[in-house]
Amino acid sequence: MCGITGFLLNPTDAERGHLADTIAAMTNTLTHRGPDDSGVWMNQTAGIALGHRRLSVIETSELGHQPMLSACERYVIVFNGEIYNHQELRRELEHTGHTRGWRGQSDTETLLAMIVARGVSATLRKLQGMFAFALWDQHNQSLILARDRMGEKPLYYGWVGDVFVFASELKALRVYPGFRSEVDRRILSLYLRLGYIPAPWTLHQGMSRLSPGHHVTLVCGQTDLASECYWSALSATRKGQREKFSGSDGDAMNLLDETLRRAVSDQMVADVPLGAFLSGGIDSSLIVAMMQSQAGSPVKTFSIGFREPGYDEAQHAARVARHLGTDHTELYVTPREALEVLPLLPGCYDEPFADPSAIPTFLLSQRTRHDVVVSLSGDGGDELFGGYNRYLWTTRIWQRFGTWPPGVRAFLATLMTLIPPALWDKVLGLAFLLLPPSLHYPQPGDKVHKLADMLPARSPVAMYRSLISHWKQPAELVKNGREPPTLLDGGSPPREIQALEQYLMHLDVMTYLPDNILTKLDRAAMANSLETRLPFLDHRVFELAQTLPINLKMRDGQGKWILRELLYRYVPRNLIERPKTGFAVPLDSWLRGPMKPWAEALLQEKRLVQEGYFNPAPIRAAWKEHVSGRRNHAQSLWIILMFQLWLENNQG
Repeated sequence: MCGITGFLLNPTDAERGHLADTIAAMTNTLTHRGPDDSGVWMNQTAGIALGHRRLSVIETSELGHQPMLSACERYVIVFNGEIYNHQELRRELEHTGHTRGWRGQSDTETLLAMIVARGVSATLRKLQGMFAFALWDQHNQSLILARDRMGEKPLYYGWVGDVFVFASELKALRVYPGFRSEVDRRILSLYLRLGYIPAPWTLHQGMSRLSPGHHVTLVCGQTDLASECYWSALSATRKGQREKFSGSDGDAMNLLDETLRRAVSDQMVADVPLGAFLSGGIDSSLIVAMMQSQAGSPVKTFSIGFREPGYDEAQHAARVARHLGTDHTELYVTPREALEVLPLLPGCYDEPFADPSAIPTFLLSQRTRHDVVVSLSGDGGDELFGGYNRYLWTTRIWQRFGTWPPGVRAFLATLMTLIPPALWDKVLGLAFLLLPPSLHYPQPGDKVHKLADMLPARSPVAMYRSLISHWKQPAELVKNGREPPTLLDGGSPPREIQALEQYLMHLDVMTYLPDNILTKLDRAAMANSLETRLPFLDHRVFELAQTLPINLKMRDGQGKWILRELLYRYVPRNLIERPKTGFAVPLDSWLRGPMKPWAEALLQEKRLVQEGYFNPAPIRAAWKEHVSGRRNHAQSLWIILMFQLWLENNQG
């Protein structure tokens, strides 16, 4: 894994003496992504500069050094990622006579040779892996940026004046002379709703994020980017739904077992120590089980836990690790350790990022890096196989209330919100006495109000948007704010996608997965110089998942049915069957306890007014309600706090 950066001047720019100093400064900001080696390449005549920081994983010798020139010297590349099938591609090139020999064993050299032989678009469609790269074509005087299918590796780009700049992280772009960092209040509004910033936007005006499955081309001297989508999750989903798997449950499990095991095997190849994150949940347990079944020695596994009741997953991970025979390490996080991470987050993510599990992800990556350089993870299983309860909730609520007239639903929602959440808690608490523990929900009053927010929605997608929104009217909270349109604004699923749950999973694959889950993992891991790999996001696994009928994913009120049944081939059922908690942190109690002084300082009314981004009244009201214990506004407040923390570190 690596960090890449660079820029392309306008041909009319006469001053070119700064190329060396500027590309060196940009490259050095990415040292954490590549502590093992660095390199730059420039052509002053063309006005192009490329920079690279290297984390050596495959071909650790100098033969993997970048920037790398193709054998014919037409192309120069800076590459971040891993091409898992690069040896297979080498054999293909050798068989067809497109190479006369290799300098080393790096996948970057293979990639260059494939581009020479097949062209960029055809090569991208053949790659199995995670990557982002920049390619300079010396013949056509053009710069090409490309990103992997699922968006595992990041790539940002934009204009500083008439200079085109790009990098793995925004921090590298900020050091380019003349960079301006005005906050785009439209995107700030969107961030308040979602808790993350979706592609193609960034919080900086004029800067963008390359969408997954795309590559763009900029010809020297032009300002228009030519964009091409070489792989589409929607097209793969549509195709899968048209060609649904028609075999038995057992046949489906066998095929998934074979496909996922192959992906795991491909991703276990490394010239450095390798391990895995293990939460003890379905996804990570299955990945680790498949790793251990193919490994010659105990796999190194790592988990994290909290002492607070209801948040400790580490004990479950330890039991799974003992059964599988892994070499297991546990890390328990205290509120003090979490507070120590907070000042690091703005520099880690470069933008406000409000997933609280970024804290344990950072700490787990930090601990894991002591023992290994590469770690496999189970991320992606929820989005592919229906693991989030919100898919079922949205579908059931729409099926129950969607045919009611909108006015009736709005009236019912008003009645539900007349009763405050605290009173709902008391009433429903008495009702829970008559129900089994599995049907007891914490803070049911908040959930009733959440349901009330969803009821007036005029489409199932709008209902889903309401469910996942943290601030309902963020444009009213942000001064001069208004939201740009997104995939979540409404509309109906394509006709090929008949199950609403399947379409909601698709929406998450297009938004939440790359822009929240994968962003969180990449930045937290790479801040600690740790490479992460995600077998569930091998495109062969994804494409197989799209062919599976919804009843293989969701059955008997539970998601990930097929993953559960497959896991039970490796791990006893009693080690896995328990309520889903996710990678949660006890944020609500932390904000009322050890984090309270820190949060109060960032949320002071005078401060909010002076900064000029927010209307302070609703924020202060939510803060008072949360501190009093009457409501749990932890996630909504965390979104504000992460912006405030980012702003504090980026002013001036």
